[in-house]
Amino acid sequence: MSNHLAAETSPYLLQHADNPVDWYPWGEAALSLARREDKPILLSIGYSACHWCHVMAHESFEDIEVAAVMNELFVNIKVDREERPDLDQIYQSVHNMLSGRAGGWPLTLFLTPDGTPYHAGTYFPKQPRYGLPGFPDICMRLAEVYHQQRDAVEKQNASVRAALAQTIPANATVPLLEANAIGQLQATLIESFDPHYGGFGAAPKFPHPTDLAFLLRRAIFDKQAGTAALTTLTRMAEGGIYDQLGGGFARYSVDQRWEIPHFEKMLYDNGPLLSLYADAWLIERAPLFARVAVETATWVMREMQSPEGGYYSSLDADSEGEEGKFYVWDRGEVQGLLTAAEWDVAARHWGLDKPPNFEGHYWNLKAAAPIDTAGRALLSNARTKLFNVREQRIRPGRDDKILTSWNALMIQGMARAARVFGRDEWLASARWAMNFTQATLWCNGRLFATYKDGKAHLNAYLDDHAFLLAALIELMQADFQLADLDFATQLAEVLLDQFEDRERGGFFFTSHDHEALIHRPKPGVDNATPSGNGVAATALQRLGHLLGETRYVDAARRTVECYAAQFSAQASGFAAMIEALEEALTPPQTIILRGPAAKLCAWQKALSAKHLPHVLTLSLGNELTGLPPALAKPNSDAVNAWVCQGVNCLPPIVSFEALVATVSKQAEVL
Repeated sequence: MSNHLAAETSPYLLQHADNPVDWYPWGEAALSLARREDKPILLSIGYSACHWCHVMAHESFEDIEVAAVMNELFVNIKVDREERPDLDQIYQSVHNMLSGRAGGWPLTLFLTPDGTPYHAGTYFPKQPRYGLPGFPDICMRLAEVYHQQRDAVEKQNASVRAALAQTIPANATVPLLEANAIGQLQATLIESFDPHYGGFGAAPKFPHPTDLAFLLRRAIFDKQAGTAALTTLTRMAEGGIYDQLGGGFARYSVDQRWEIPHFEKMLYDNGPLLSLYADAWLIERAPLFARVAVETATWVMREMQSPEGGYYSSLDADSEGEEGKFYVWDRGEVQGLLTAAEWDVAARHWGLDKPPNFEGHYWNLKAAAPIDTAGRALLSNARTKLFNVREQRIRPGRDDKILTSWNALMIQGMARAARVFGRDEWLASARWAMNFTQATLWCNGRLFATYKDGKAHLNAYLDDHAFLLAALIELMQADFQLADLDFATQLAEVLLDQFEDRERGGFFFTSHDHEALIHRPKPGVDNATPSGNGVAATALQRLGHLLGETRYVDAARRTVECYAAQFSAQASGFAAMIEALEEALTPPQTIILRGPAAKLCAWQKALSAKHLPHVLTLSLGNELTGLPPALAKPNSDAVNAWVCQGVNCLPPIVSFEALVATVSKQAEVL
């Protein structure tokens, strides 16, 4: 028997389509049923690669007796948090309000029929353990609360709605922007930096790519900021959070040393990390940074890019019902696959000569010791042999839906790395994904959030538009095409028309014509992905300066002003917004190159090999026509470079050395 999920496109929802629970997707059918029958709603939010989501599903949702309790007492709704980040944001916030603890997945909520939670939790076991009540027991108790304590429930619900309303930033009272938050954020990150293992704080450790990007930008002014970022990137690449055989990073490390990850691989981590390793290589030409970039880009194209061009969402942590089984090794198996010389090098380098580090029996590979030049070829042979054998194992599940926002993060990362390392195949991958996005997820001037099996649907969110706009700006620097500029302009107009809070500044997470929910978030804080408001502000400023369009620059400034009181009081968590603040205070430099294509290529390549975090470079060949006035510099038989900042442009520069000197001199003023 199937429930009401069989027609959904989400792989996560389809995993539950044959549960005995009478699941509904989020929508009017379920909500009206709850109102009509005066039943509370049991809302379960998770995602395909989530280990504990699978555990709770197996223990409770696949159990006929538990399902009978749920079906009798509740209208049951299952949500994929990756398709519905609007719902996830709202209900994670309420979980924090009601429990006083951070949320996570699975997120389990009990709602009144109007959608307001009156109880929230995460994972519940079937039987009482871990200090948690058994799930059937809590279901019966909370159904009773709904029916017998209605007044108390309604009073609490009113408080919850009022508290949610208070999360929207008030009107900016001090529109004058100041740079203090920049130093505050750097000081906070340096204070929490782990100088031995890298990263920030203790276990569990997450990559925090937005914070690392901030520190890499600051590296040109402050050696300490660069050291913190580069040390973290080095230790992550050496650790077990990085797939030492196949490339790509897992979601996070459960320990302080980056040694044992939660093995799921998410697209949204690996796109920004690919950018970071490219930028790190520009600062410190460490072979490790280049190798990680190559292996990660190769993994993305090999395992995460669909035949249509878009990038898939994630790989599960589990295979064959066990977390990490695909990735970990038995020492005897490894030794049996390698020659004696290969084993000697591999055992020392990957820590196989030490006690097992995973569940007391297995080894998760990490770079435990350096190798000398003579051992590199042997290690390469060992890596190839182990990778080929691992490819024959039963693979983790792959969530093959394509999300606009996560695709944009990977397009930006792939384009950035392609530009830095001069890799045409990476640029082609990014271009293919962007073409897919525009052809499939952009329709009649509006953007869709997700695509699978030939179907694009769901109104796109702030992050989809903001991240895609930022990706287009990066892609134009790698390979300028007028069509990208046109698409970027259309996205900017949708942001202003459908998402901007015209009274208070900033952008709502959902569009003005989105489904009405119990709350309309306007988040400014970074989470696993950067703040959509922060990215929108930076991207709009950059596009506004490129086009000479003050509406975009003004909207970006209003956004930064909207959150200024928050990040001035507490800079931590606002790295994306503080990037927008940096560029609101001091606009980025724009280098416009005109000239013959062959000569332009050499200049562009040389500029891409330099760490210039506050510079945009557009290479515009003589054959381009129809450029907007701000970019329409005259053609030339030799390369001419115009350096612009805000509305001011210097006279054309004809020497590459003079160009570098000019850019470097202006950077000192920042």
